[in-house]
Amino acid sequence: MSGTGPKDDAVGVMLPRDLPAGRVLEYARRAEELGFDELWVVEDLGFRGGVAQAAAVLAVTSRIRVGVGILPTAARNVAFAAMEVASLAELFPGRVDVGVGHGMPHWMRSVGAWPASPLTLLDEYVSTLRALLRGERVTIDGRYVQLTGVELETRPDVVPPLLTGVRGPRSLAVSGAVADGTILAEPVTPEYVASTLAHVAAEGPHRLVGYNVAAVGDDSEATFAAARAGLEWIGEPDWAPHIAPLPFAAALAELRAASASREAFVAAMPDEWVSTLAVVGPAATARARIDELHAAGLGSVVLVPVGPDPFAALSSLAAVLRG
Repeated sequence: MSGTGPKDDAVGVMLPRDLPAGRVLEYARRAEELGFDELWVVEDLGFRGGVAQAAAVLAVTSRIRVGVGILPTAARNVAFAAMEVASLAELFPGRVDVGVGHGMPHWMRSVGAWPASPLTLLDEYVSTLRALLRGERVTIDGRYVQLTGVELETRPDVVPPLLTGVRGPRSLAVSGAVADGTILAEPVTPEYVASTLAHVAAEGPHRLVGYNVAAVGDDSEATFAAARAGLEWIGEPDWAPHIAPLPFAAALAELRAASASREAFVAAMPDEWVSTLAVVGPAATARARIDELHAAGLGSVVLVPVGPDPFAALSSLAAVLRG
């Protein structure tokens, strides 16, 4: 079944990176049955490949859009990346979104693939990838991307949107110049969306996809405990751009500095901060937060399930969906 373009107010869900392999396809089918608009797969170092996951879950579903967020630019030659992306787009037209980005610096350094200028690579890579997917014959002698008369033998009828998964101001500016959209890692707040859009400064349409830790249910103690566990990393330096626009940014930094561990940090975090940094609480409260994020400028709110049972979490999150 062919898909259509992405919705302006989509609600998606993330495929957990550590889900047992035997349950991945079941999870994808269940996400579609429950009515989620999108399913996003991740390519975190040491887990599963993004393209392989996307192909598998696309093959066992018929409606749900599948996003890949993200493929690190330094990990694949752009011509071979174009072949992979084009294959997905040809086999499953109109159901694929593809994100590329720098990758986490410490991961990329650990495999010897962190470039001297990540911004230059991103610019060259996205522009070239789009040209190849459009069927162009490409010759480029860039700093990182070099192709001589390369083209795809067949091109997809529906070229998938190319988004970048980036967070720094200069990277966001590149995204605004060359990409169709930007993927924002969790946590995403309306304040962070506003900051992102200011840096992106795209001249044309630019779609934002935002990930958020999510725990939905009527048991306040259980949902907040689950959300806290998913927020353990947000006090680390890489997450500073997400926190900086918030009124409690300085207090959060002080709390992290005073905490002996990430676990102690989130345990001491006020409920009000958790409500700001996650989609958490009863279904009506969680849905209201999703609506706020859409109104702020997110085209897609992607919920990151937390808790010991990913299938139970998936079903709980579905309570926020509108029929």
